Amino acid sequence: VILDLGLPDKTGLDVLEHVRGKGNEVPVIILTANASLDGRIRGLDAGADDYLAKPFELSELEARIRAHLRRASQRTAPVVTCGLLRFDTNTRLFSLGDDPLSLAPKEHAVLEQLLRRIGTTVSKTALVQGIYNFDSETDENAIEIYIHRLRKKLEGSRAEIVTLRGLGYLLREAS
Repeated sequence: VILDLGLPDKTGLDVLEHVRGKGNEVPVIILTANASLDGRIRGLDAGADDYLAKPFELSELEARIRAHLRRASQRTAPVVTCGLLRFDTNTRLFSLGDDPLSLAPKEHAVLEQLLRRIGTTVSKTALVQGIYNFDSETDENAIEIYIHRLRKKLEGSRAEIVTLRGLGYLLREAS
C-alpha cells in the first residue's frame, strides 16, 4: 500500500491504524510532503513499514516497493495451526484437521484475527474494527455472539478462545 497522509476525509494515520487494527500486515509505505522527523516517527510507530517524503525519485519508490514485497513474501507462514485448527494464509481457508470449517463471514474475520495473534490478547475493540467498515456503527456485544458461535464450532479441536475480562480474547491450544 502506498499511503498519503493528506486524505480528504481522514488522515492517512487513521487509515493505517484501522488497517493494522484488522490484523492486516500488508506492507505500507507512507508517501507524503511531511518530511519532519516527528512525522516520520509517528508514521512508523503507527505501523508503516517505510516512509518516503516528497519530492522523491520514482526509481527509489519502485525499489522500496520491490524490497517490501520480497520481505512480505518471506515472512508469511503458509499454514498457521492451533490444536486441530488450521488456517492457510494463502487461500484464507480454515479447517479442523482435514475437514473444511464452515464459517459465516464475520466469524471468519474474528477467528482470523485471533489466529494471526495466537497467544496474544486481542481487545474487543480491535475485533470490532477488524470486521466492520471504518465508518459503520458497531456494537461490541455482537463480538460476544461470534465468539460463542466459534467456541461451539471449535469444540474438540484443542483450540480454545479464552475470555480475559476487561481485556479481550485469547486463542490458545487447550492443555
